[in-house]
Amino acid sequence: MTNRTAATSPKFYARLAGVMFLLYIAIGVTQMTVFGGATAGENPAAKLANMAQHATDVRVNVVLGLLTCFIALTLGVALYALTREQEPYLAMLALICRVGEGVIGGVYMSLTLGLLALATAEGANAPDPAAAQALGAFVLKARSWNPTIAATFFAVGSTLFCYLFLRARSIPVSLAWLGVAASILLVVALPLQLAGILHGSVTYFVWIPMAVFEVVLAVWLIIKGVALQEIDAGRE
Repeated sequence: MTNRTAATSPKFYARLAGVMFLLYIAIGVTQMTVFGGATAGENPAAKLANMAQHATDVRVNVVLGLLTCFIALTLGVALYALTREQEPYLAMLALICRVGEGVIGGVYMSLTLGLLALATAEGANAPDPAAAQALGAFVLKARSWNPTIAATFFAVGSTLFCYLFLRARSIPVSLAWLGVAASILLVVALPLQLAGILHGSVTYFVWIPMAVFEVVLAVWLIIKGVALQEIDAGRE
């Protein structure tokens, strides 16, 4: 059997993935509940004015968002390490999707900082009000699409990783099936949301199965890890 160091063992990557899942969820909830109001408003002018009044909150939110980008990358690597033995090319594609999610999330942070700069510009640096509102409206619209696009990459990557977990039987079969179903639901729903077909409260409800799956999976990975005995045996 191939020797593994503590830092490259399945148990290490399982626990790393579990912790990253929980951090990702915790930071995301914090952003929505604590800092979500910093960019709220009925129209572009109101949103920009609100951002100017809560500039510190916006900057903290950006830092947390940047942190989630790196968490997504770390999580992708950990899940790749746990699934590559089953099908390396599918695992690599799933990892690339999670990388795409992180990179697109970084673009979201850039757009937010650009809006903040526009909202807080003063004196000679302040643009014409009409131009500022038009530019702000455009960037706000582009910014609103960004999370859904990033989430689509996430959903495809999650579908592939869950399929590989199911195929390997390395986590409970029922949990793996929940992950596959929750991921496919998002793969279908998110493009419909981008197309304007799906909207309203249903766009939040489609995330409930994924939230349940990720919390349960995170706890399982931290406590139980993954069952890779058969894979290891084949490498003797």
